[in-house]
Amino acid sequence: MRGGARGTAASEAQEASGKARVTVPRTAAGEATLFRRQSSLVPQRSIAGRSLVMVIAIMTFLACLAAGAAHLVAGAVNDWTSSIQSEMTIEVRPMPGRDIESDVAAAAEAARKTTGISGVKVYTRAESEALLQPWVGTGLDVTDLPIPRMITLSQEPKARPDTADLSRRLAAIGPAASLDDHRAFISRLSTMANALIVVAVGIVALVLAASALAVGFATRSAVALNHEVVEVLHLVGADDNFVAREFQRRFFALGIEGGALGAAAAAICYFIAGILSTKFASSAAADQMEAVFGSFQFGALGYAIIAMVAMTVAYSTSVVSRMTVKRRLRTMA
Repeated sequence: MRGGARGTAASEAQEASGKARVTVPRTAAGEATLFRRQSSLVPQRSIAGRSLVMVIAIMTFLACLAAGAAHLVAGAVNDWTSSIQSEMTIEVRPMPGRDIESDVAAAAEAARKTTGISGVKVYTRAESEALLQPWVGTGLDVTDLPIPRMITLSQEPKARPDTADLSRRLAAIGPAASLDDHRAFISRLSTMANALIVVAVGIVALVLAASALAVGFATRSAVALNHEVVEVLHLVGADDNFVAREFQRRFFALGIEGGALGAAAAAICYFIAGILSTKFASSAAADQMEAVFGSFQFGALGYAIIAMVAMTVAYSTSVVSRMTVKRRLRTMA
């Protein structure tokens, strides 16, 4: 009986030790490792994740549109400024008791003698009348109107004509002729363009800030929903940096997906706008749009700007999520 009892005790001990050996791998560390392998802290394809992707995509789309508009305006202003700076204008007004044809000829001769002037074009009476058609229309008899005569001056490349000397020559001819080097117009144009660019950059910054706020709210919600998981990870020795990296990796993937969708949509919009502007180039509306935004030919630089905005959105998403998680973990500690 004693031997039987000892055998029974031994078998029970072996069975207990076997159970212990079986349950050793299922410690908190094993459970955390198994959980980490089977799923993630923030499921990427959850309903909240899909909603966040759409929010990021919309924000990126708006930011890319604003950045693209700033790029188009900057390019158009550069074209305007370069074309305007290469020319000057002399206006010869009809004066009582003076022969306007003699004044025009004298003004043109004074311009030809000025250093840095490469070409002088004298507008005839008919050409000067044609310049008024966009304002007065066609079919109106303007023969009796005192229409000024225009003389355009082309500058040599990288040359600075002596406008002060030319102004003195014109003043010697009489009060009918005056020089316009378009400096005031260029200054107003540059001021307007810079204001538009600043507004566009401000819109991009506001959209990025709104996207960061949305990511922050989503991150706090994800931390709250995975509160038990975070506690288990802390129990098995995971520090805050490890947990923050898990969230950052997941939100970075969401940011890349949303940023790519928004950037692709904006690039398609500008591509279609370029095709339509080429197709309807002869219409009046297209002329007005081209006068403001240029030819809508975005170019490689424009698409590179869109890609940079998308990458900025993805990077800011990961950074905001990491900062939010670490701040939240400090309050949970």
